[in-house]
Amino acid sequence: MIGANGMNTTTKTEPETPCLLLTPRDAAKSLSICERRLYGLTKAGELPVVRIGRAVRYGVEDLKAWIEKQSSETS
Repeated sequence: MIGANGMNTTTKTEPETPCLLLTPRDAAKSLSICERRLYGLTKAGELPVVRIGRAVRYGVEDLKAWIEKQSSETS
């Protein structure tokens, strides 16, 4: 489709690449906990981290596994 400015306005919809690693802020938000609690869980060894240089990231699958573990412990 050609817009008013003469430019092509159609956009290709490319499939989004799923996010595999989350920043601490995003991981905490995904778990609905504060970052301080997330760091406490990490320090206690309950949540594994991936370190890339100085950056700390959390694997989506690790977060899902932690949720499952929490769910089974409370049942």
